[in-house]
Amino acid sequence: MRVPPPPDVLRAFGVDAEVVPLPGGGDRAWRGGRVMLKPLDMSVEALEWQASVLGGLDGATDIRVSPPQRATDGRLAVAGWSAWRFEPGRPATGRWTDVLAAGRTFHHHLRHFPQPSWFEDRDDVWARADRIAWGDEPPGVTARYEPVDALLGARRPAEADRQLVHGDLTENVLLEPGRAPLVIDLSPCWRPVAYASAIVVVDAVVFHAAGTGLIDRTLAEDDTDFPQLLLRALLFRAIGDHLLAPEKAPVWSELFAPAVRAILDEVARQPAGHGPGGSQ
Repeated sequence: MRVPPPPDVLRAFGVDAEVVPLPGGGDRAWRGGRVMLKPLDMSVEALEWQASVLGGLDGATDIRVSPPQRATDGRLAVAGWSAWRFEPGRPATGRWTDVLAAGRTFHHHLRHFPQPSWFEDRDDVWARADRIAWGDEPPGVTARYEPVDALLGARRPAEADRQLVHGDLTENVLLEPGRAPLVIDLSPCWRPVAYASAIVVVDAVVFHAAGTGLIDRTLAEDDTDFPQLLLRALLFRAIGDHLLAPEKAPVWSELFAPAVRAILDEVARQPAGHGPGGSQ
């Protein structure tokens, strides 16, 4: 059952309109006028960082963002709740060309932001899955999970330039007629820009029935390292889901199987020794 933000939180963020539930957001987001509220799902340090980054992007003409909003006393978090500026838009899920294009625009604006020091301290499931996918952490028990084992064996060096990227664009690009695309729920990671696109492609194929033909179409538009980025994106999702719900391993294996086969076939077609070197 959804629990709305309490009156003291609404007062703190200056919300005097009726609050209504918003779709998405893990069924925890609420709208009150021009403010969207949701339970805090990151550290206050990370929230302050998001305020700085998104505030720096706010006002761009080719992309929209929804920065965190401060309470009347300057705080970004009140009683376990955060507030964000509400922006109109409908999910672009299924319009994969639009999602990928919005991601490229968004990442162009992010290219000068430095890596924050607290990145290395993250220990949530998705941070661990990202590190394992890139060989920055041993796979541990996840190596015994069938899709992960197959993909780890095909991993080769891929060391394109890295920067701040959004690691979960798939359902977080919203479109509104007459307005620039809106990118929400920044899930930061420090990887090549094309890795963010690879995650979108993997999500579309695995979770949204896009068909493996999307892999071929995207490969034709990207650089020669993209197959290895797709492989890491698939590892990232497979490891994350396995860590969250290992009891569903048979279900996950069946769900991931078509993408695993398609990406392994593509990796196998790469020239021997392909890759610029660097970390796995």
